[in-house]
Amino acid sequence: MKPLTERKTEWEEQVLNPTRTRFPERKSPFRTSSGIEVEPIYLPPYPDPDFEDKMGFPGEYPFTRGVQPTMYRGRFWTMRQYAGFGTAVESNQRYKFLLAQGQTGLSVAFDLPTQIGYDADDPMALGEVGKVGVSIPSLPDMQILLDGIPLDKVSISMTINAPAAILLAMVIAVGKQQGVPMSKLRGTIQNDILKEYIARGTYIFPPRPSMRLITDIFDFCAREVPHWNTISVSGYHIREAGSTAVQEIAFTLADGITYVQAAIDAGLDVDEFAAQISFFFNAHNNFLEEIAKFRAARRLWAKIMRKRFGAKNPKSWQLRFHTQTAGSTLTAQQPENNVVRVALQALAAVLGGTQSLHTNGRDEALALPTAEAAQIALRTQQIIAYESGVGDTIDPLAGSYYIEHLTDELESRAAAYIKIIDEMGGMLTAIETGYVQREIQEAAYQFQRGLEGRQEIVVGVNRFEQPDEQLSIEMMKLDPAMEAAQRAHLAALRAARDNDKVAELRAHLAQAAASAENLMPLFVECVEHDVTLGEICHTLRGVWGEYQPNSDL
Repeated sequence: MKPLTERKTEWEEQVLNPTRTRFPERKSPFRTSSGIEVEPIYLPPYPDPDFEDKMGFPGEYPFTRGVQPTMYRGRFWTMRQYAGFGTAVESNQRYKFLLAQGQTGLSVAFDLPTQIGYDADDPMALGEVGKVGVSIPSLPDMQILLDGIPLDKVSISMTINAPAAILLAMVIAVGKQQGVPMSKLRGTIQNDILKEYIARGTYIFPPRPSMRLITDIFDFCAREVPHWNTISVSGYHIREAGSTAVQEIAFTLADGITYVQAAIDAGLDVDEFAAQISFFFNAHNNFLEEIAKFRAARRLWAKIMRKRFGAKNPKSWQLRFHTQTAGSTLTAQQPENNVVRVALQALAAVLGGTQSLHTNGRDEALALPTAEAAQIALRTQQIIAYESGVGDTIDPLAGSYYIEHLTDELESRAAAYIKIIDEMGGMLTAIETGYVQREIQEAAYQFQRGLEGRQEIVVGVNRFEQPDEQLSIEMMKLDPAMEAAQRAHLAALRAARDNDKVAELRAHLAQAAASAENLMPLFVECVEHDVTLGEICHTLRGVWGEYQPNSDL
């Protein structure tokens, strides 16, 4: 085994310096406020036989220390505030405000009808239009949402799952209108349907046709939209449902294994699509465990992709991820305390090596965030980036006895969960039998018991309360006339379009859904002819049916 100093020299010459040449670092040299020069990485001062296997160097297998050779010395993580409410006009204004404040990527929140495949004028949508996100039932809505936002320069992340392919088709259509080819589009669709059955509930179709939609997206984007992240495998909602950090890693990566295997079973080569898979994690309150969680997840995924699936391309081994601070930890009591919680969670995500980050608003336990709350949340990221110095060296807590112990323990315990799921026949079986749901429910129950018994302390809730607290925080309010206006907009769209063409396309879609044809090109054609999201989903419901959860779980 080569001495670490020799391996470091090799890494600098073969990996770090070529990256610096292509993408120069933010400054040179990096120094502390006392003038102490900061090295890119630091190594143990003694021989460590486990170093290469457990830690390695940034940008190299097993990626414990980060997926890029320069990490934040090259550029900071993408500051991507999650936002969307009301109509496309209102959300577009919020996006432009956030971009003007220094946000570097968009993250779109859709309303509940859009998430479960209903148009704003559907009876099922009554009372829900624009409430928890933006209403996007048609291509003209997407055009308004992205008006003035150059799709070849700003990456778009969309938290959308069951109808993800349709929303992606709309972005592709808007890109065409802007003169941006599909090959230049950059962004992410969440597109993680398995966690909907586990934790979140915004599903439409049964699991197997839903998996077919996902592999259609993998195949299409590998050929046509190479810079788009085709799935963001989400542990965030698993954690929000009450899981532990170990369960968040295990169930998220088990979902990822299922998607990779489904794509291979559909005839795709693993190295054709794996580099377009990304992940989405929660940043919770146990600061050091969260840092270790991100490191453990990176290392475990690298091993899975290399050893289990035989991926040859190092990019296929990389776990790239977005992080959002934990909504479930925010309190309606003493909401100003949430600013501190969010700052700690965001710092954990950065020290854990996230690629992009959303910081929650202080008021999100009460309502949608105001512009002021969103600005404070964004400033939190900017202060960490520009004032703290934590991005000046890579994986700065590496070598801490406690961090390395936690990283090893989290990886080992998550791998044990994955082994159990494999022995059950895979994640689909584990979901269908309710195993995963029961494990999360038990973890949530134990936390709640701890809260009620004060073994778990939440400041302002079960300790340091203010019984006579008066809320002075301003809350965002939506115009109740918005829903009627959106229904009128859809009525005008249906009256003006070529309805014969719409009927023809829906008939073609039904035939294609019953075959093995890749549906993505047809989705693009449908939205370009003003077939609405709800009409597309209703057509697919007619072929595939709707998912009905097992009432015994």
